Amino acid sequence: MADTTDIEKKSLEAHVELCAERYRFLEHKMAEVDEKITTLEELVKEVHHAIQEIKNRRSDQVIQWGLGIIMLLISSLGYLLSVYVLK
Repeated sequence: MADTTDIEKKSLEAHVELCAERYRFLEHKMAEVDEKITTLEELVKEVHHAIQEIKNRRSDQVIQWGLGIIMLLISSLGYLLSVYVLK
């Protein structure tokens, strides 16, 4: 926190003016922090969305692989039935 200057101790007007300047500076810094937080919030939302997309694509890929393996097993079973059972 800023120390009180000698001129502030002697003049109320100087004190008021310096306090006003300090508050303007603080408001400016608070606005900067608010902008940075908003930017970070947007970035986190984008990362979350990207992770969800990757998760969805991975789930689709696992389902496709599973269906492919099931179809391979069914076709192998059909082949074995046709060769050994239905001679």
